[in-house]
Amino acid sequence: MYFQDMKTENTKRADIGSVSEFIIEAPQLKRNKTIWVYLPYNYEQNRQHYPVIYMHDGQNVFDHAENEKHEWHAEDKLNDLHSQSIIIGIEHGGSTHRIDEMTPYKNEKYGGGHADDYLDFIVNTLKPYVDANYKTLPDTANTTIFGSSVGGLISFYALLKFPDVFGNAGVFSPSFWFSDEIFKLIQTIETITGRIYFMAGDHESTNMVPDIEHIEQLVLERVQSSAQVHKKVVHNGRHNEKLWRREFADAYIWLLG
Repeated sequence: MYFQDMKTENTKRADIGSVSEFIIEAPQLKRNKTIWVYLPYNYEQNRQHYPVIYMHDGQNVFDHAENEKHEWHAEDKLNDLHSQSIIIGIEHGGSTHRIDEMTPYKNEKYGGGHADDYLDFIVNTLKPYVDANYKTLPDTANTTIFGSSVGGLISFYALLKFPDVFGNAGVFSPSFWFSDEIFKLIQTIETITGRIYFMAGDHESTNMVPDIEHIEQLVLERVQSSAQVHKKVVHNGRHNEKLWRREFADAYIWLLG
């Protein structure tokens, strides 16, 4: 069952996209999820179908965060780029469920480990609904998953677990420290077919850049072409939305051209 309440935001310019929202039941998580949808300029007036990016932490991706410092202002970046993509922002589970939803393995201190349920929701409930109700290009090459911190971790994990669903991953400041199991998982995979954009700041945690470099090397051993992988380390970058919103446009351009 789906619960919808579409609310299109007013725009001041005539050449920009729109953001609306709906609520959908997530039976895998035993709760509902608010979903934000960015539609490109002139979406209603043409027959074009669009690639889709599924983004975690939807409250922060668009301008809905309680604190402006936590906003990515993604719609502003997309409008400036004259985006020709649909962006799906998925509500995170708040302080109670966020870590649990976006970590594939348990951590002794922080718990977690129910990412498979969250991804089951995206793959088998949310994506079919989006493809049925919006003009999407539903194939793998045109489906991207994107997030930061544990959202970066789950985006990378999703690309490995669902290579027939997600063709691209935006992996910002990934929490690879959460469990060594992610390093073990990749070593069980023979070939990686997707494309991955890694980004982190050099002033995040001590292990952030070394962990990304380790994962990058493991990925490069399994891709058909090094062109499938891009890594960017930002000087003085810290683990916060300021870094992520600043780097979003470059990642978007690389992932979607």
